[in-house]
Amino acid sequence: MPALSASLAPNEALDLFSRTRARTNALAAPLSAEDMMLQSMEDASPAKWHLAHTTWFFEEFILKPRVPDYASPDDRFAVLFNSYYVQAGPRHARDKRGLVSRPGVDDVSAYRAHVEDSLADLLTANRDDSDDIAGLVELGCHHEMQHQELLVTDLLHGLSFNPLLPVYKDPEPLPVTAQVPLTYSRHDGGLVEIGHDDPGFAYDCEGPRHKTYLNPFDIADRPVTNRDWIEFMNDGGYGDTRLWLMEGHAVAQREDWAHPLYWWQQDGQWWTYTLRGPQPVALDAPVVHVSYYEADAFARWAGGRLPTEAEHELAFRDTAIRGNLMGDAQNTGALRPLPGPGIWGDVWEWTASDFAPYPGFRPPEGALGEYNGKFMVNQRVLRGGSCATPREQMRATYRTFFYPHQRWQMLGLRLARDVS
Repeated sequence: MPALSASLAPNEALDLFSRTRARTNALAAPLSAEDMMLQSMEDASPAKWHLAHTTWFFEEFILKPRVPDYASPDDRFAVLFNSYYVQAGPRHARDKRGLVSRPGVDDVSAYRAHVEDSLADLLTANRDDSDDIAGLVELGCHHEMQHQELLVTDLLHGLSFNPLLPVYKDPEPLPVTAQVPLTYSRHDGGLVEIGHDDPGFAYDCEGPRHKTYLNPFDIADRPVTNRDWIEFMNDGGYGDTRLWLMEGHAVAQREDWAHPLYWWQQDGQWWTYTLRGPQPVALDAPVVHVSYYEADAFARWAGGRLPTEAEHELAFRDTAIRGNLMGDAQNTGALRPLPGPGIWGDVWEWTASDFAPYPGFRPPEGALGEYNGKFMVNQRVLRGGSCATPREQMRATYRTFFYPHQRWQMLGLRLARDVS
């Protein structure tokens, strides 16, 4: 999260706001009212809740403090659609969001429209605090982009329990590609600087920029593929206790893991459930929906390790942000990993780094300071973005984080190794 001074002018912030809201609407457009209610586990939320929560964020942190006569369509929405901001007031139980059938989808759409109109009026008013408002709107848009990714991955998890294996996005054949050999790039390491220090947007956890020491290392030029993963499976990787962290092996046994999430074998071929329905596993696409524990075991089996987040940032920070990422409202993108040697997009890549504060980190005051700081325990950093990450959100310093057992996000890996 930035210090909330504007990196965008008010008119630019309004344009970003309009584009962001349009993309969310496009993602929700194929869904029925019943789809909107799906909540398959506590970690996931219904699409309707994502639409409402992102709207509440703008209302709670921008409109209510800055528009004296602002009136919410329903003051009770603050309890229903707050997520974890303790300082913002009471919250409905996270694991029961799918039981909130009312307000209905039409009511949530009207709520979104009300907040959008009110925010547009605020941004176009000539106010002394316009720069501060523009900074908050920019933050709110990036917050909504994170929820766009959650919306589609939560939806995929929910739809996967339907034995009809419904299609969210029309199936398309994957391009015919050749197998990409596994090669590595060498980096000298030394005393390097990482972290965000550009004038553009970044979350608070991406800074301060600081020095860290790296030994020389190699990092793979492509992510681990499904073909690689099947070889690991065929070699007994899931059952070889020598490869696994003790806690990871216990989770794998308890959850009966024998392959990535959403996979099954049919007539001797591996299949997977995707947002485009059931499809054969694309051998040369990056493996996806694997936990940190599985990624760590694979890396050990492959004779390597997971990179640290500093290694990942150093290796790729000068590489242009191009790849298989979520597009705009007119074309939201493939929403599945694609074969190829990409750096950005396709899958978030597990790193060996804990999600911890950088030296000198201080969260902002107030409820917005709860955005990242209080999650800095027991989670691992991932880098690189995924096919469900909006393109305009990506930057080389972007850190996302998940618990090591989680699999439902677009999670994969890239190998690294020490230089002797």
